[in-house]
Amino acid sequence: MDEASKLIPVDRRRDSLAVVSSPSPAAWEQAPHETDLLDYLMVLRKHQWMILTFLLLVVSIVTIAVFRMKPLYVASARVEVDPESNNPLPFQDGSELGDYIDMDNYIDTQTKIIQSQTLAMVTIRSMDLPRFPEFGGDPKALVNTGPNQKEPPILGDFLSRLTVSRVPNSRLIEVQFAAQDPELAAEVVNAHLQNYKEQNFKSRYDATMQASDFLSSELEELRQKMEKSDAAEVAYERNNQIWMVDANQNTTTQKLSLLSNSLTGVQTELAEKEAAYDLAHTDNGAAVAAQSDPRVQGLMKEKETLDEQYAEALAQFGPNWPKVQVLKAQDQAISAQLSTAKTDALHLIDNQYHEIEAREALLERDLNRQEILANNMAQKLVEYNMLKHDADSNKELYDGLLEKLKEAGITAGLRSSNIRIVDPALVPSTPSEPRKTRDISLALLIGLVGGIGLAFLREYLDNTIKSPGDVQSLAGLPCLAVVPSFARRNGTRALARISKSSADGTAVDTRVELVSVQQPKSLVSEAFRALRTSLLLSQAEHPPQVILVTSALPREGKTTSAANLAITLAQLGDRTLLVDCDLRKPGIRRALNLPNVHGHDVGLSSYLAGVAPLHDIIVQHPTVPNLDAVPTGPIPPNPADLLSSHRMAEAIEDLRQQYKFVVIDSPPIMAATDAVIISALADGVVLVVWSNETPKQAFSRTRELLASVKGRLLGVVLNAVDSAAPDYYYSYRYYPYSYGYGEDEKGEEVQKIRQGAEKIS
Repeated sequence: MDEASKLIPVDRRRDSLAVVSSPSPAAWEQAPHETDLLDYLMVLRKHQWMILTFLLLVVSIVTIAVFRMKPLYVASARVEVDPESNNPLPFQDGSELGDYIDMDNYIDTQTKIIQSQTLAMVTIRSMDLPRFPEFGGDPKALVNTGPNQKEPPILGDFLSRLTVSRVPNSRLIEVQFAAQDPELAAEVVNAHLQNYKEQNFKSRYDATMQASDFLSSELEELRQKMEKSDAAEVAYERNNQIWMVDANQNTTTQKLSLLSNSLTGVQTELAEKEAAYDLAHTDNGAAVAAQSDPRVQGLMKEKETLDEQYAEALAQFGPNWPKVQVLKAQDQAISAQLSTAKTDALHLIDNQYHEIEAREALLERDLNRQEILANNMAQKLVEYNMLKHDADSNKELYDGLLEKLKEAGITAGLRSSNIRIVDPALVPSTPSEPRKTRDISLALLIGLVGGIGLAFLREYLDNTIKSPGDVQSLAGLPCLAVVPSFARRNGTRALARISKSSADGTAVDTRVELVSVQQPKSLVSEAFRALRTSLLLSQAEHPPQVILVTSALPREGKTTSAANLAITLAQLGDRTLLVDCDLRKPGIRRALNLPNVHGHDVGLSSYLAGVAPLHDIIVQHPTVPNLDAVPTGPIPPNPADLLSSHRMAEAIEDLRQQYKFVVIDSPPIMAATDAVIISALADGVVLVVWSNETPKQAFSRTRELLASVKGRLLGVVLNAVDSAAPDYYYSYRYYPYSYGYGEDEKGEEVQKIRQGAEKIS
């Protein structure tokens, strides 16, 4: 032990009560405890009956419910939903990408439609479900439902049995229905899907027919508009004499085109004639004429031939030869013809040039006139084309709508649908609910987990001190003794008595306060002897002489502990005095069955009030040697004032001279201030704590109150510990060995002492 924990001598000669200024004992050093698996197992073992009870309760309830539950059969079917156009008519709207993006929403919408109340009522009516016993068995229970009608009870029952879910990553929808009759479950699913398919077709048919009626009225208006636009086009064409050759050309523009082409040809020919005319009027004009006139070319060839014949004849026969003369005459005649032919050729070139020139002038004049007419016609064609475009557009729109209207009529008569039943519902062979093995196994798991959870919750909510470890962790104080439970309390905390049989078989009441005398080998007696040893060894050189025994709350066994501590100290052969300072609710006289002093009820209150001397209030115990006691005497109206007086301090000083040990029993600290006042006069304080009863807050507050007045807290006595509890065995498993000596001489275990007394008085 530390030197600070030893008893420090103080000056006891005081006129009044004063707080001893001495250091508090050093805090009890304890290694931090880390939670391990064994701690959890200890909690489970401690609350094993609660866990087992909760487990059996859950399993029993589930088992009874499972075996009383009527079997339910679930029929399942799958339907495929293909995308459909939002347009009720077969028009090409080019919205394939939008349909693809909205496919998930579309299938979710169809899933909600299958679960709709309207479709459910259709199925209920079509199958007349109210006639079946599980739906009430009353065919007249179903009434007409409308927007303002009350919802029939069968509708909610039907929808609660219906389950609709989408098959992931597909366009399939799975529909399930639960019923007690397997055939009925399959029939309901198939009928419901068929009604869904019919409703889908009917909604599309109604939409198509509504669109057809609308188109019919619009088509009539469009026909009248088309007739008016055609009449306006024809009237304008006639009034302005617009004659169209084809879609892009009229007669005026056609004539303009022809004149332009003719002028271009004449101008080309004029250029050629002009070139020939210019050459003809040059010095080589004859040559030009000869080249352009075949007649001149023939005469020139003939003259060349005659010239050759004349030259040969002249050279051979001479000029006077008749043949030469004939050839010469012929040459002269051809020369004259050639001269005449050249002149005619020149005149022909001149005439052709002037003729082409005149034609060009005429064509230019006609072309200018036609251009003026074409310009005027172009202005008229602007409005004409607008009228024609309007008429063509109306006609095209009319023809298109007329065609679509015919297609809509044909489509409305076709029973095509984007809904396809992939797997119709089959009659289930086994029920889906209840699954007895699964449900009972799940109940076992839930019961076990719930029981364990309740055990840990109860352990968490338990805010009481249960073991010496709690004492050490809260206050850092040693646990001087662990007193096993020796009484069961049935709602009260009266002093317990242990029943013991005498030699003749009669029952003798033995007070627990005297158990250290009457049953010295019991576990309880051994625990108080362990307390005595702890106190004597707490300060070996100067053991505490005046020991205050108190508790935080009432009925925690402080009186019993004080009495047995005094008895065990007296058994050492030292004079010991037990003082009852509980002037509010005394218990020493009744516990030890002390007689009155000189036949009068005198005690500590009598001495403190000055009506009796100290030696007159001391009572010797009749059966325990070396043990004296001071009862309380009459209960005073002001206990705290009496205990704070100088007579109380003088009494303690006198008793120190007469007795080796003085044990003081005081009121609970949280109930009155008496114990705090007396703690200043004592050498040490022993705090009694009732296991599993004393709150941790009260214990901590008690320690703070004692520390505030410099009270020397020696340690804690953990009272009423259940020796069979798992945490007791885990923390103090050596006690069974040490308490093994608590057997009688015949070898019989003191079982009633170990388990507690059977009665509480």
